Amino acid sequence: MDITPKTTSTKGPSGLFTGDVYFDVIAKGDAPSRLRVNIVRFAPCARTAWHTHAAGQTLHVTDGVGLVQARGAEVKVVRQGDTIYTPPGEWHWHGAAPEHFMSHLAMWETTGAADESETTWGELVTDEEYGYPG
Repeated sequence: MDITPKTTSTKGPSGLFTGDVYFDVIAKGDAPSRLRVNIVRFAPCARTAWHTHAAGQTLHVTDGVGLVQARGAEVKVVRQGDTIYTPPGEWHWHGAAPEHFMSHLAMWETTGAADESETTWGELVTDEEYGYPG
């Protein structure tokens, strides 16, 4: 059994996130495991860029109110206790609603393929795309 001490929170880089986003790595997929888990904390209006995951992603909202969207679909509101699954290759983004902080566990796996990126990042989500549905 290994116990990993808490590490310093990392600020999400501006090329991949809009606004103030911080994450802590909980599981980094040390072989033979391919599981990766981060807790991600979003300030109001903060969000990821569009992205996909080669093996899909599960989010579990631990606090606050957030927004999620798959490309071509409506923006959806998520709240503490909600779990969101995004299938492999689906372009999506997630973040906090206006006037609310939001934290979630982000869980995904690597594919194990040396030539395949587990996450493919796209463009930042515009303010128009972010539009809050209510």
